[in-house]
Amino acid sequence: MNNRTLCPSEPLPPPLLNSEEGSFAYNTVSVRLAGIARLAIAENDFPPAIVGSLEGLAAELPYGPIRPLHDDNGPDLAAWAGYLRPYLGARWLDIPWYFSEAYFYRRILEATRYFSPGPAYGADPFEKQKSAGLQAALEPFRPLSARLNAWVSQNEIWEQARFTSLAYYGLWGNRMDLSLWPAGTEGHDLSRAAEHDERANILVDDTPAVASKVADLRGADIRFIVDNAGFELVCDLCLVDYLLTCGIAGTVTLHVKAHPTYVSDTMAKDVYHTVATLKTDENAQVRALATRWQGYLNDGRLRMRSDLFWNAPLAFWEMPEALQRDLAAAALVFVKGDANYRRLMGDRRWTFTIPVADVACYFPAPFLALRTLKSELAVGLKPGQPEALALEDPNWLTDGRYGVIQYLVPDNKLTLRAL
Repeated sequence: MNNRTLCPSEPLPPPLLNSEEGSFAYNTVSVRLAGIARLAIAENDFPPAIVGSLEGLAAELPYGPIRPLHDDNGPDLAAWAGYLRPYLGARWLDIPWYFSEAYFYRRILEATRYFSPGPAYGADPFEKQKSAGLQAALEPFRPLSARLNAWVSQNEIWEQARFTSLAYYGLWGNRMDLSLWPAGTEGHDLSRAAEHDERANILVDDTPAVASKVADLRGADIRFIVDNAGFELVCDLCLVDYLLTCGIAGTVTLHVKAHPTYVSDTMAKDVYHTVATLKTDENAQVRALATRWQGYLNDGRLRMRSDLFWNAPLAFWEMPEALQRDLAAAALVFVKGDANYRRLMGDRRWTFTIPVADVACYFPAPFLALRTLKSELAVGLKPGQPEALALEDPNWLTDGRYGVIQYLVPDNKLTLRAL
């Protein structure tokens, strides 16, 4: 049985659906997902049977029916049987958007036999994209590494301006989503992401409030619900580095995906690969930074924790109670990226001006959401702001141009009820 807090209030608004023609959700299920399946074929030397399964998955979209998962030895089969029950037989177009995406990536693993025993299986079907994304991140990252090394060498002094700068990098690094812009495409523009001071494009900026709170912490338990590997993960690790070096954080835990999803979403092996790659970079500043990160991993100050919930098609208010209680121990949780933000808000059609606290007050710990807008969902905006944005940029909700930094200290920790 799932548990949820008394907030958000009911009745809930409807979920974002794939069936609205012209919407980003419609484009995702009609065009983008099939392209991702075929990119996995192109970038891997799969045997014909797996190629056929992936082509079959692509061919189902968008009008084919939703079916149960095959028995592929996955540890989440029983859970998925329950998730799918309400949607069996429905068309891909007619189900909630986030559910369809989570189901699609789980079907990718079924098709590629990710959970099958033996050395031929268990490979990340998106590994090539992730590696290319990391290599593309190195050049724009080198100036940041030199700056961060200089900061942490200055008597480990906390400065709000430095925290804010790193938070901006973490925000704009979220633009680098390989499910939207594969590595090497025009949209995968890391130079744009490196322009971290685009304050005019931050629609809500709570960094002053959170920086004031963070400044009072010493040796705190801090968490990151991470999103993309590559440039975004590197930016996240820079912020982790600063928090640990200044003594604000005693430990930082990265909550990572249990298996591949959303092309570039971070798994534990992606963190290890990132640090190992940066340790061999031609730039001495990058090597020094990565060596420090390796030290955090070795001494346990930087930890990773995976959970199948992070791959599930559920809103964050459906988080298992054990995971809620784990997060409740944190002084601050960084919620990274668009997909995590969608789950935080239930991926539903909230009015754009509803306060964040009216939707996310259920969350078990204070959180800071760093999210660039890449889906037709927004909350916490000022009256008149959505209308002005729509006049300036009709695609303001989905083009990655704008971001939000939203901080909330929930009032009601772990007041649960059974649904």
